[in-house]
Amino acid sequence: MVVDDEALVRSGFQLILNASDDIQVVATAEGSQAADVIRREHPDVVLLDIRMPDVDGLTVLREIQTLPEPPTVAMLTTFDTDEYILTALRSGAAGFLLKDTEPEQLAHLVRTLAAGGVVMSPKASRALLRGHPGRDTPHDADVARVNLLTDRERDVLVLIAEGLSNADIGTRIHLSAGTVKDHVSSILTKLRVSSRVQAALLAERAGLLSGDDANTARSNGR
Repeated sequence: MVVDDEALVRSGFQLILNASDDIQVVATAEGSQAADVIRREHPDVVLLDIRMPDVDGLTVLREIQTLPEPPTVAMLTTFDTDEYILTALRSGAAGFLLKDTEPEQLAHLVRTLAAGGVVMSPKASRALLRGHPGRDTPHDADVARVNLLTDRERDVLVLIAEGLSNADIGTRIHLSAGTVKDHVSSILTKLRVSSRVQAALLAERAGLLSGDDANTARSNGR
């Protein structure tokens, strides 16, 4: 489902995504209609404009998160330095896409979202996470909980932050999807977060994505 205040954006995304045999856009809507349409259509993935004149995208996101079985939500934005992106990620969004994402990439990113992966637009820089105003200090209590993870859980956390699904993580470090799922559940519990994106933000703040942990996770496993 695509939620945007501009009809041209909605129809463009719908046209591109419906061209894929395995993806169907079940509905499009403006922000004020989003929650009601989601309740009716039950989409697996929602692409949600972060800035809309009728209702703020963050408000819609929070409303979606209160649904009994909320869909996976990725935010749509025009700028990769949008000041609301981090707030959206911390509020449960599974990533964000730029509206000018290449058509051939768009379907792949939606598939990643549907598979439980984290999505960041290829044009986005880690500077969004590292240098955004108001970013928490790197040694706060939340970041300290990363030390509770086992070495294997740290490997999995790094790969979560790279946007990989459970199946892709298992392939990368030679684990079954079920084992990866158990690791992910343990990671979320230990870090006291409710989503993979929130875990990824902690990994970034803890420095796991630029050091030995990242290099280890990219290898064939321990």
